[in-house]
Order: sequence, then C-alpha cells, then structure tokens
Amino acid sequence: MALLEVNDLHTSFFTPAGEVKAVNGVSFYLDHGKVLGIVGESGSGKSVTAYSIMQILEKTGKIVSGSVKFDGQELVGIGEAGMKKIRGNKISIIFQDPMTSLNPTYTIGHQLMEAIRLHTNRNKKQAWDRAVEMLRLVNVNEPEKRMKQYPYEFSGGMRQRVMIAMALACEPDILIADEPTTALDVTIQAQILELMQSLQKELGMAIIMITHDLGVVAQMCDEVIVMYAGSICEQGSADEIFYNPKHEYTKGLMRSIPTVDNDGQKLEPIAGTPIDLLNMPQGCPFAPRCDAAMKICLRERCQRMQINDMHQAACWQNVKEALEKEGGDEA
Repeated sequence: MALLEVNDLHTSFFTPAGEVKAVNGVSFYLDHGKVLGIVGESGSGKSVTAYSIMQILEKTGKIVSGSVKFDGQELVGIGEAGMKKIRGNKISIIFQDPMTSLNPTYTIGHQLMEAIRLHTNRNKKQAWDRAVEMLRLVNVNEPEKRMKQYPYEFSGGMRQRVMIAMALACEPDILIADEPTTALDVTIQAQILELMQSLQKELGMAIIMITHDLGVVAQMCDEVIVMYAGSICEQGSADEIFYNPKHEYTKGLMRSIPTVDNDGQKLEPIAGTPIDLLNMPQGCPFAPRCDAAMKICLRERCQRMQINDMHQAACWQNVKEALEKEGGDEA
C-alpha cells in the first residue's frame, strides 16, 4: 500500500470574480522512502496541491471533491482535530520563505520547542534537548547558543536549516518541501539539497519536492509530476521526463533551461502567459501557447495516455503518433 494516495483531487478558491479551479483532478501516489518532484510555472497548482494535502488552505479555498489517503486513512473530511494529529507528526511542510515563516519576535529555540511540545508529549527540558539535537542534525553550529538567538541573526541558509529542523523534529513520514531553495544563492542551495538528501536517507522519510527548478528535480527526485493550469500534464520517472518528454509543455520547459549541450545558444522561453484559471478553455489548457497545437487540442482535453510502465502524458501529439505508427505498421 502506498504511503500517500491522492485521487481526483479538486480544490477551488471562491472569489468575488468567480470560482478559481486551482487544482483540477490531480491523482498520484507516493511510496515509502521515495522522492516525488512536482514542477511547473507559478500558478500551475503545485503549492495548492500541497496545502490541500495538509488542509491549510486560505478561508476562500475548499477541497471540492476527491480523496487524500495517508497510510490508508482518508484525510478529506477528517476535520481540524483529526488533521492536528497528522500535521507535524506524520506530514510536515517547509514553506518557501523562511524569514516570513519564522516569528521575528521569538527566539529560534522558543519556536522549535513550541513545535515539538505541540506535537509530542515531551516536557520543556526534553523539548530543549530535542531542539538542540535537531539543530545539530541540520549542521547549525553552536546549537545551544543559537537557541537563544532571533531569526534576524541568522543568514538565509541558516534560517532554512532551522525550518528543516522544525519540520523534522517529530520524525514525520512525509516531508513536503515547497520551493525550499528559492531565495538562496547557488552555493547555499546546493548545501540545503545535499542536507535534505542525507537526512532523507538517514531517516527513511518520503519527500514531495515542489519546485520550478528542473535542476533540483534532476538531483533529488525518483519520480516527477509536471503540472499546468491545475492539472497533471505529464508524470513519470525522472529519467523518462528528462530524456523522453512527451508533453509539449514539458518539452518547452526543457528548452528553456541552460545545459552543457546548449552552451552559447539562445534559450527558448515558452511563448505567451499562463492560462487564466477563471476562464479555462474547453480543450487543452496549454494549447494557446503550443506551437504544435492541432484543432482537436482547442476543442477537447486529452486524457493521460500510458507511454510505458513508468510514464504517462496527456497530449494529443502522442495519440497522433500512435495512430500514424499503427497506420504505418498496417501499410
């Protein structure tokens, strides 16, 4: 049985302008000890998918339908009291910006101890010892001294280490990392990713890595989900996604990143802007930006097609190729 199963999840935000379908029929599963990457542009529904799993949506947000099962237990409809037993204990999250995630008026130690005491039965002394242990685990130097300091006394990389320590303090089964290296420079980013990899192997937890950085995905992930306009357009193993992309959006993402192969060449950004979620098209959401779009792409949305055992994609080009191949074989 999978550790986490998400099935046909729909999450909307109800605004004065109308219903924003931020997550539109997302399905995937996560096995024990695996790293799943969710990639896509801003507004593709990556973070809202994570917040739906944790059920920490804004007041205007609501899970409209679908299922989220953790270790066989249904989380949708479980209520706030039930989710309090899951959050932090079983599933933890690292948010994008550690400076806004940490309270500037409390010491690092106070905030770490608060998280530990909220989710465990440890007393104040035990929580202090656990907080120091976690800071040491994430390679924060002089942890006893750091416990008494405030967030502004830490660098961006050190604050992110504190956030990782806080997320891992209760030994969760799943860690959701929402753009964990966005505001960090390249050197610190590499250190944080290396730290997360070593902790994942040491603690045996599963990770959902949410990012727009395909380099991070290549380094960290076993399986990759590519999202666009609230839906999964392609899903497969990291090797399949990088070396055999089958959705035009994924191909566009690949062309827009620098590699050793295109050194000195001009990068090709994806034309146009992301779709307006208030006015979703009838067909493929990516069709207005797609150079390979056909008439059927504008009229009808393609269902995910099985490319092989490790790969699925929802693109009419694959259907076209399959029909052409079938016709060619018959000929």
